[in-house]
Amino acid sequence: MSSYAFEPGPRPSLSIAGTDARFPVHRIYCVGRNYAEHAREMGSDPTREPPFFFQKPADALIESGAVVPYPSRTADFHHEVELVIALSSGGKDLLTSNALDCVFGYAVGNDFTRRDLQKAAKNAGQPWDTSKGFDNAAGIAPIHRAVADQLPAGRIWLSVNGALRQQGQLHELIWSVPEIIAELSGYFTLRAGDLIYTGTPAGVGPLQRGDHIECGIDGLGTLQQRVGSGAL
Repeated sequence: MSSYAFEPGPRPSLSIAGTDARFPVHRIYCVGRNYAEHAREMGSDPTREPPFFFQKPADALIESGAVVPYPSRTADFHHEVELVIALSSGGKDLLTSNALDCVFGYAVGNDFTRRDLQKAAKNAGQPWDTSKGFDNAAGIAPIHRAVADQLPAGRIWLSVNGALRQQGQLHELIWSVPEIIAELSGYFTLRAGDLIYTGTPAGVGPLQRGDHIECGIDGLGTLQQRVGSGAL
């Protein structure tokens, strides 16, 4: 029998609304620029070109109620509220017609970003890892179980210290939930435990130490966190 050189750490997991069971996390995928107005505010053309994806490490998750440490090496730390898809199965080269069969549920997420590092990486044609995949970079609320093939609908929003910053409607997604799952499965073999952050509406902006963040999606509750101290 093989053994480990040292004891492996615990597998990341998330709360599931209405139960004490936990959702074991495999990978975190994210979709870039999936709302037209956000694409414009980031200086891009919001045409319906194929979506692009990036990843965050599974242990970057930080749940509702937690203090989010202000990250190091940035002076421009941003919020991005997003609908998150949680998968209970997966596969390769899935069709949009059966992509929803893979969905376990949905959650409110916050794709935290070191915006200054992202801009520098874009300008240099370099990867985004340090701007998107840092510690505590994936805020998330409890997962709500999906109801048959019913898609989340309604308002998505985020406020900082009680002031509304982001607001949109889920029907404004350029690429829909089944389209995202099908397209992503063309690049990666999706598995149970995968999370997909589906993009953010316009209004992204900076966070300061001590800020209270609240964000929500109709029918999926809210995600509440506070920005803590961190390296200066």
